[in-house]
Amino acid sequence: MAIAKAERLMNLALCLLGTRRPLSKRELRESIEAYLEAGSDDSFNRMFERDKDDLRELGLVIETVENLDGEVGYLARRDSNRLPPITLDAEEAAALGLAAKVWQQARLAGAASGALQKLRAAGLPEGVDPYEAHGALEPRIPVHEAAFEPLMLACRDRRPVLFDYRKASAARPEPRHVEPWALECWRGHWYLAGFDRDRGAERVFRLSRITGKVRSRGTGFTAPVPDVVTVRETVAGWAGEIADRTALIRLRSGAGYPLRAKATGVRELGDGWDELEIPYGHGLDAWLVEFGPDVVVLEPAELRADVVDRLRAVAKG
Repeated sequence: MAIAKAERLMNLALCLLGTRRPLSKRELRESIEAYLEAGSDDSFNRMFERDKDDLRELGLVIETVENLDGEVGYLARRDSNRLPPITLDAEEAAALGLAAKVWQQARLAGAASGALQKLRAAGLPEGVDPYEAHGALEPRIPVHEAAFEPLMLACRDRRPVLFDYRKASAARPEPRHVEPWALECWRGHWYLAGFDRDRGAERVFRLSRITGKVRSRGTGFTAPVPDVVTVRETVAGWAGEIADRTALIRLRSGAGYPLRAKATGVRELGDGWDELEIPYGHGLDAWLVEFGPDVVVLEPAELRADVVDRLRAVAKG
């Protein structure tokens, strides 16, 4: 169905771009096979209006013109749908080449390579190699999660999705019905921000905790998409990066070096244990659980209770 719609949109765009005069809906229906196969006039009209809106959303400027007889026609003038010449200096071309090298997996690698080839044909500065190394460090954004590609396409197409998600504190995954907004990589992990329909609020999901396939749902979005989606700020807050309190923990000597790096105070207790003061924010309990028996939470009491609950969930399998 996706291929059929893409072909139909392409045929409609070619008709609108290739005509010298406005074409009526009747003429467009006679020119495009998919419209001829529409069962009724109402079915065709709904299909045509959706396609016209989709093309406009993609950036095609479609004019509506009424002739002397009152008949409405449509066309897309080439001068209104032509990008201005692209000019890049050496530094700009190098920046685009470096950005293209970031993507090594999923569909984005091929898209980035194709974009650079088009820029070369459009006049990329001679002697500039976008793939030339620009330092000892080379950026990479790994994409290991199978959910990345379907979620990327769902974000682009504004399609709700359904997937099974396992929270860090849960023994089993639960179904989540989400309107996806944006994907972002933060500290080596991919996250999805969107509107969780079941909970009626914005949520952020770590892709590595999505199990099974991501299924699309045909219905449109029910919640407005914010102008700015702050995935990193939200994840940072949930991961304890934004901390407004202090927690006191007991840590086994020689263990938990990431915790020691964040500690604001360390005191040796003897018998193979140290006492640490660390910043306390949302999500610290999930991080402490990763250190297993090497960590004992002393205070506050609510943090200790959260860690115990998570350990019990893990023990239950």
